[in-house]
Amino acid sequence: MTSARTTPRSRSATKQKLFQAAVTLIAEQGFSSTTVEEIAERAGVAKGTVYYNFASKTELFEELLRHGVEMLTADLRSAAEETAARGGGRVDALDAMIRAGLGFIDHYPAFTQLYVAELWRTNRAWNDTLMVVRKQAVAVVEEVLREGVAEGELSEEIDIPLTAAALVGMVLVAALDWKAFQPERSLEDVHGALSLLLQGRVGGHEGRGGRGRSR
Repeated sequence: MTSARTTPRSRSATKQKLFQAAVTLIAEQGFSSTTVEEIAERAGVAKGTVYYNFASKTELFEELLRHGVEMLTADLRSAAEETAARGGGRVDALDAMIRAGLGFIDHYPAFTQLYVAELWRTNRAWNDTLMVVRKQAVAVVEEVLREGVAEGELSEEIDIPLTAAALVGMVLVAALDWKAFQPERSLEDVHGALSLLLQGRVGGHEGRGGRGRSR
C-alpha cells in the first residue's frame, strides 16, 4: 500500500510549497545567495525532502520555473475554454485571459518578478527550459488569435506570433508596475484598463468581443 507521503497528491502539495518558498527567497536575495536549507525551512519541509524531489538547487529552480509557467498556461487556457463554453467571442476569450493572467500574477508576484528577470539573462543553465515553457504560454494566446482570424472576428492583417507575445508581455509588465508602483489599484481596475487597450487595438471599434465584424 502506498504511503500517504508518497501519493501524487502529497508530492504535488510538496512541490507547491517548494515553489512558493523558492521563488520568494530567490526574488528577495538572488539565486546564488539562497540555500537549499533556507528553501526547506521556508517551505516547512526537511532538507532531505528537497533532495528527494530534486538532485540540486539548479534542478529545483529549473523545475520551479517550469511549474510556474505551466500553471500560468493552464490558467490562460481555462479562461479561453470557459469563455467559449459561454458562447463568447475570441476577443472575449483574450480579455478573459488577460484577467486570468493578472489574477495569477496577483497571487504569485514574486514568481512573476523572477520570471521576467530570468528572461533577460543568457548565462543560466535553465535558459532552454525557460524558452520552451514561454513558448507554451504564448502559444495558447496564438491559438485564440488564429481562431479569431479564421472565423473573421479578427483582421487577417494581425501578426499572430508578435501580437500574442505582445499581449503576454503587456500583462506581465503592467502587472509588475501595478504591484511595484500602484498597489492601491484593484485587480478589476487594472484589468479594466488593459481591456480597453485590447478592445481598441485588437478588437477594433465595433463593440465588445468584435462581434460586429462577424455579423
